Amino acid sequence: MARRLPSAPPNLPGFSYLRVLGSGGFADVFLYEQNMPRRQVAVKVLLAAVVNDQVRQLFQAEANVMAQLSSHPSILTVFQAGLSADGRPYLVMEYCSGALSRRFRDEPLSVPDALRIGIKIASAVETAHRFGILHRDIKPSNILVTAYGHPVLSDFGIAATLGEAESSDAVGLSIPWSAPEVLLDESSGSVSAEVWSLGATVYSLLAGRSPFEQPGADNSSAALMSRIAQGKVPAINRADVPARLEIVLDRAMSRRPGSRQRTVLEFIRELQSVEADLGLAQTPLEVAMDDWAAATLADPDDKTRVSGVNSIDPHAARRRRKPPTGPGSRGEPQLLHSRSTPGASQTRIHRRGGRGRMMWALMAASLLTVGLSATAAALLVQRNAADIPVVSEIAGRLRSGTVVFTWSDAGLRPGDNYVVTLRTGEESRQKGTEFSVDATGRANVCLTVTVNREGKPGEPSGEKCVETAEGAP
Repeated sequence: MARRLPSAPPNLPGFSYLRVLGSGGFADVFLYEQNMPRRQVAVKVLLAAVVNDQVRQLFQAEANVMAQLSSHPSILTVFQAGLSADGRPYLVMEYCSGALSRRFRDEPLSVPDALRIGIKIASAVETAHRFGILHRDIKPSNILVTAYGHPVLSDFGIAATLGEAESSDAVGLSIPWSAPEVLLDESSGSVSAEVWSLGATVYSLLAGRSPFEQPGADNSSAALMSRIAQGKVPAINRADVPARLEIVLDRAMSRRPGSRQRTVLEFIRELQSVEADLGLAQTPLEVAMDDWAAATLADPDDKTRVSGVNSIDPHAARRRRKPPTGPGSRGEPQLLHSRSTPGASQTRIHRRGGRGRMMWALMAASLLTVGLSATAAALLVQRNAADIPVVSEIAGRLRSGTVVFTWSDAGLRPGDNYVVTLRTGEESRQKGTEFSVDATGRANVCLTVTVNREGKPGEPSGEKCVETAEGAP
């Protein structure tokens, strides 16, 4: 079948077209140069032939998902989104190399590199899960490489929320890296299926091919699905790949979802344990957590490192330590979300004054702690609200059938983003200070811009409106 030619690159205000980067079934990706600030960016543009209301919603969902997650160091950064003058939705993204998707087939990665990339990408997936989002298309070609050699996960085009996944239909899937229950239409996505895809991806980086692909044999879609459904993972056949790593990947790609690692975090821990066995510098865990949880980890390096002993057995840690006690204790999975009491191990209560005085002392200390905590919480809320900047002035103009809004940088910090809300209810999250809206069929376009910091919105800007009825073509 002949490969289609890419569509015409759209005319985007503030960007200069350079060349085509790639084409897919639903979109083209072009290289542009952004004029201010000057940098090269990748622009993903939907094909006009596939644009309808449902596709627009999916594309807007992808933009919102990636904007929410793109502060993660291993998730592709999205700068802005909008509609081109000809009505095609587009995303402006960080420009990265796609060389990994070709490299692993030409020259399989070393074990240290495959482990490092696997842990970093799995950290991105675990973070997405903590936001309630499934990626649903994890594979080597969706791992890009930044200019500094850092792997990033891209293409959340068929992502779904954890609650929606079981009742929704994916717009596509990649057979070689899809779990058997997804291929058999028993599930449209789950955490367990993501673990399978991560295992298949790491396997591919090491083997130079997808897990169930057989060199010189029938590798049609039907043949691959049949082998995946049988569930017997072939050996990688590399002398430098340790047996323990193959055990980890076999478990991740188990035919039965219940036999796999229960979470992506557990899969990460097992990859880290292989690094420990090999004496490699351990790739750090990059998973979003609450600020207060991060503050209570006195030594984050110790808390996130694992040793190479018995880490494949999820019950081994329970045998080696006293089970946690007290209301709400849930054991190891809650490590990053459990508040420890500073200095608790050094605290001693002497009973010389009798049980009564000890109880009164404890009650007084508890009341004091509650009072101080409430005061601190109130002050913290007030301080956080005051710390979030407000967009003060927005300019808007009509140009070639598109309304272009711009505003001055309000002083974003790393992880912040702008929430752009149209009067009609549409919402978009972005880092940039420019937003374009197709004016076709609109008498006017009105929007507000709010700074979002750590999941908390600040005060919205004043509403800015641009009249379009007279100037629109």
